[in-house]
Amino acid sequence: MHRSKLFMVFILLAGLAVTGFECSSTELTSAKLYIQQKNYDKALESLKKEVEKNPKSDEGYYLLGYVNGELGNYDNMIEAYNKSVAISSQFAKNINDSKKYFWAQMFNQGVGYFQKGVNIKDKDSSTIYYDKSISSFAEAVKLEPDSADTYKNLAFVYMSEQKYDDAIKPLQKLIEKEKSADGYKYLGEIYYDKATKLKAKYESTKDAQDSVQAMDYFNKTIALLEDGRKLYPNNSEILLLLSNSYIGAQKIDVAIDVFKAGVEQDPSNKYYRYNYGVLLLGAKDYQAAEEQFKKAIDIDPQYQNAIYNLAVTLVKWGADLNKEAEARNDTSYTGYKDKYKEALPYLEKVVKMKGDDASMWELLGRVYTILGKQDEATKAFNEADKLRK
Repeated sequence: MHRSKLFMVFILLAGLAVTGFECSSTELTSAKLYIQQKNYDKALESLKKEVEKNPKSDEGYYLLGYVNGELGNYDNMIEAYNKSVAISSQFAKNINDSKKYFWAQMFNQGVGYFQKGVNIKDKDSSTIYYDKSISSFAEAVKLEPDSADTYKNLAFVYMSEQKYDDAIKPLQKLIEKEKSADGYKYLGEIYYDKATKLKAKYESTKDAQDSVQAMDYFNKTIALLEDGRKLYPNNSEILLLLSNSYIGAQKIDVAIDVFKAGVEQDPSNKYYRYNYGVLLLGAKDYQAAEEQFKKAIDIDPQYQNAIYNLAVTLVKWGADLNKEAEARNDTSYTGYKDKYKEALPYLEKVVKMKGDDASMWELLGRVYTILGKQDEATKAFNEADKLRK
């Protein structure tokens, strides 16, 4: 999963609008004096007496909410503010400003704790700060339940702690509030990870329930990412995760139809071309996969993933042609090497673009070997060995 950066918000100072002392009850007058002195405990006592004596005191509940906010009692603050607004709208603007002020405090506090957690190497200390960050963002959610940024940051902290189940609800809220690409991507990753683990568990235990649950999560992932795809048709991560989910759910034919339609609708979209090619490769339709990868490269000549998978397509194609020749005992057939020759320039290009991937060097070495280029093969295998050390 991903660790993402959190961001701060500017705190707009919310001043307390305290009305004059005239015509106020003794409790209200005392509370206002205590508030000016920042003696919030005494102010709280006076305000509790005020609302007990006068349950319709909109100002009493407003001030009670403000004092609870200053004391960090946000649940009590919200309850008091709600009661004030239910009585009248006289203090509605002040209440709204106050909530935003305390929300910003909690939000920035959450960011601060998260940053401390990231910068501390000791795991236990880091966890303490992450937990404090989570608590701060949870309070911020209470204060501003419509803030998509709060849900995003809360989800990121959970994911940083690898508490992926806890990240699900804030990510769902992030999608609900903002239709965020990050929301679709990260929630899709969590669902997909659950699906693949359950599928692997089923292959080990043969417990049918594991298989059922795996398919449920694959289907949840597909439904989620199909919505995301409509909003973000150029998001490569969403598209790749979607195609992998179709494959995991053994719905390759459906996936091929979906991405074929995407290509037809938007022929210049390299991501649709690429993912369509990946699906065709998985179905061993090498010729069609080759066509899609080449068209993706035509759109973007530096599209590394398309270049690499085009090479893989040609290598697998050549390997299958060789197996077919062996099956019919045709020892004279060497045409399969033509596919390896076609793959070679793409592999050579991709290792120049990403020379730190041992598996790419390994594949290049195998192709050199098959083509009888022993010196080049040795160099490629040596590069792979260096990267693995």
